[in-house]
Amino acid sequence: MSDLATRLASVRVGIADAAAEAGRDPAGITTIVVTKFQPVSLIAQLAELGVTDVGENRHQEAQAKAAELAHLGLRWHFVGQLQSKKARQVRAYASVIHSVDRVGLVDALRSEEASVDCFVQVNLTDDPGRGGAQPEHLEPLVEHVLDTPGLRLLGLMAVAPLGEPPRAAFARARTLSERVQRLAPGAGALSMGMSHDYREAILEGATHLRIGTAITGNRPA
Repeated sequence: MSDLATRLASVRVGIADAAAEAGRDPAGITTIVVTKFQPVSLIAQLAELGVTDVGENRHQEAQAKAAELAHLGLRWHFVGQLQSKKARQVRAYASVIHSVDRVGLVDALRSEEASVDCFVQVNLTDDPGRGGAQPEHLEPLVEHVLDTPGLRLLGLMAVAPLGEPPRAAFARARTLSERVQRLAPGAGALSMGMSHDYREAILEGATHLRIGTAITGNRPA
């Protein structure tokens, strides 16, 4: 096996083990391989290994990769902070947008022609400079998403803050997800968990993991 195949297999085992610990079916967990700064050749290798969901967080890089690899039929997830002025361009290639965090971005993503899946991102820190809506703004933002044509709300996205046990942060996200589901009963998905904390995320109900270096290896210099 190649190093890439070995890392992917190891993460898949880790996900299965965490799901078993949580009493969950691993088939209900989507692994998005985050390929920021990685070459298209690596993404092509991932596709050969059975990966179907790929994540990027920079629009220009994502747009170019999605165009070059269009023949592979991958599902592209945009997981980074999104400028409103780039929203329509991202819609053109992304199957899922994980970082909807403000009313202006929702308006920019509006479309009468086609729908895109999305997550509302919540900020689990006290730093307003971090991505995500503050919890007190969650319900109005969710309602605006639900009222906007062209957006299909899957659930909530969160990043565990540094300096806090990740499981405690993910438990807060799970509670916030319950608030979202009071407004949108079908929007129970949770996008949370990365290379270093996906086990804790699975134990708190994550349905979508965003895993980079644990699978891809270190980013190129």
